[in-house]
Amino acid sequence: MKDKRLLIIFLTVFIDLVGFGIIIPMNPYLAEAFGATPLQVGLLMSVYSLMQFIFSPFWGQLSDRIGRRPVILISLLGASVAHMGFAFAPSYWGLVLARALAGLFGGNLSAAMAYIADVTTTKDRSKGMGMIGAAFGLGFILGPSMGGLLAEFGKTLGSLPPFGQSFPAVVASMICFANFLCALKWLPESRTGTSPAKIYGIRFRRIFSALIQPVLGTLMLLLFLNTFALAHVEATLFLYVQDKFQWSLSKASFGFAYIGLIMVITQGYLIRKYMPKMGERKMLAAGLLLSAVGFGLCCMANEVWGLAVGVTALGLGNGLANPSLNGSISLLSGKDEQGNNLGVSQSLSSLARILGPPTGGYLYQQMNPSAPFGAAALIMLLGLGLASMVFGRMPEGGRVH
Repeated sequence: MKDKRLLIIFLTVFIDLVGFGIIIPMNPYLAEAFGATPLQVGLLMSVYSLMQFIFSPFWGQLSDRIGRRPVILISLLGASVAHMGFAFAPSYWGLVLARALAGLFGGNLSAAMAYIADVTTTKDRSKGMGMIGAAFGLGFILGPSMGGLLAEFGKTLGSLPPFGQSFPAVVASMICFANFLCALKWLPESRTGTSPAKIYGIRFRRIFSALIQPVLGTLMLLLFLNTFALAHVEATLFLYVQDKFQWSLSKASFGFAYIGLIMVITQGYLIRKYMPKMGERKMLAAGLLLSAVGFGLCCMANEVWGLAVGVTALGLGNGLANPSLNGSISLLSGKDEQGNNLGVSQSLSSLARILGPPTGGYLYQQMNPSAPFGAAALIMLLGLGLASMVFGRMPEGGRVH
C-alpha cells in the first residue's frame, strides 16, 4: 500500500510540474514581448514566489489539520485557473496577476513532501524526498519541451493571446485540471493518526521559531541559500542564451529540458543508489560543491559547450543537495510538525525566489550577463562553509551502517 501511495503522489506532482514546466520558459519571452526590462522579467518570476512565501506555511499547517489530500486538490484546481489567466493576459501586468494567483495556490509541494513523510520510514525518508526531485526533473523535461512545440503551434493559430506564444499556457491549464480530476478519484489521504496537529502562531513567528533551532534552523538557512543562488539565474539564463547565442523560445525550452534530465538522473537514480552508502551529510557537501563549480563554469563560459558543462554540474549539485536538506529537515521534525516545518522551509525557498530573480536581473542589467552566475557561485561557497558547522549534528536516516 505504501508503494502505491508513493507512486500516486509521484504522478500527481509530476503531472503538476509538467504544467508548471510549460509556463516557466514563457515568462521572459512573453514579458519582453510586452516591453519588460530584465529587472521586470525578474520581478515577474518573483511574484509567484512572493505569494508562495506568504501562503506556504498556511497550506502546510492546514494539511496537518485537515489532511494532505484536500490541500493538494485545492492547489491543483487553483493552478489550472491561474494558468488559463496567464494565457489570456493582455499585458505585462496581466502576466503578473496570473503568476500571483498561481503562487497563492502553490501549496501542493509542501503538502506532497508531508505526504511522503507520512508514508515513509526514517531510513527511506530522504530517498522519498528524492522522488519529489525526480518528479520535478521529469516535469521539467516534458514541460519545457512541450512548451516550445506548443508555442510554435500557437503561432499558426494567431498572434494575440491566448494564441501565439501564450498558447502553451492553455494546455498547461488543461493538464492541471485533468490532474485535479485524477487526484480527486485516486489520491488517498495519508494522514491517518488521530493526534491533533499543533497550532502555530503567525507566519513570521513560525519561521523565526524554526530558524532559532540549532541544526534545523541552519539546514533551513542552507535551503534558502541554495535556492537563492539558483534563483539568480532562473530568469537571466533565458535572457543570456537569447542575447549571447540568439536562442529562440523553443530552443531555450529544450535547453531547459536538459536540466530536467540531469535532475531526473540525480534524484531518481543517484540519490536512491548512493544515499545508503554516503548518507545525508556527504550528499549535501558534494551537492553544494558541485553547484559552486557549476555556477563558476557558467560564469566563465564563452561557448555553448562550456555552458553545457556548467549546467550539468549545477544540475547534479542541486539534485544531490535538495533531497538531503529536505530529508534532514523532515527527520528533525515531529510527526505533527511535518506539514508546518516543510511549509516553513518551502516558504523560505519562496523568499529566496522572491529576492533572487530581481537581484540576478539587476546584476545582468547593470553589470554584465555573467555577473549573476558569479554571485551564485560565491553564495554556494558560503553555504558550504555554513554546512560544515553542522555536519556532525545532522541526522543520517538514509545511511545504512
